[in-house]
Amino acid sequence: MITHISGLLLDKKPPLLTIDVNGIGYEIFAPMSTFYQLPDAGNKITLLTHFVVREDAQLLFGFHSEQERKLFRALIKVNGVGPKLALTILSGIETADFVACIHAQDDTRLTRIPGIGKKTAERLVVEMKDALSQWNINIATTVSSQNNLVDPNQAIQDAISALTALGYKPHEAKNAISKVHQPDHNNEQLIRLALQQMVRR
Repeated sequence: MITHISGLLLDKKPPLLTIDVNGIGYEIFAPMSTFYQLPDAGNKITLLTHFVVREDAQLLFGFHSEQERKLFRALIKVNGVGPKLALTILSGIETADFVACIHAQDDTRLTRIPGIGKKTAERLVVEMKDALSQWNINIATTVSSQNNLVDPNQAIQDAISALTALGYKPHEAKNAISKVHQPDHNNEQLIRLALQQMVRR
């Protein structure tokens, strides 16, 4: 079991990031909630991890906090929710908001996340209600505010690519980005604002 990884952040293009550990590059899938906390490429980072072994692939998922990893592991225990969908859920809604949705049995809001239909949303509410009953929903989050030499066009393209990778249709991603775009926003800020806009609409 790989429980954490520490190394040099080489690249970050949501939902993938690359970390160099003693000359070996590890490709890691991470939710946007983790990307918001990352420094610029070239800095050392440590992430908590969850290792998934399948017949056709070995996948490593990284998380900024134990709370994120705990929710990820709870999600993949739900029937019909695999690691990729769990990652999309963590990217599409704040952890505290997700827990609040489960407590309030608000499956309608969950269906706004790509890949979650009515039946899956209802299953999440039913199967996770007990698992999350003791969770504190007042989870503090911090947002990276790095705006170093933002290239607006590149930020837009990167944000659209990330949203598409998370399961949104290209036209949905473009429309969402166009509504929140500001010249000084980097790609992570655009993604965060777009996700908030799409989930809360």
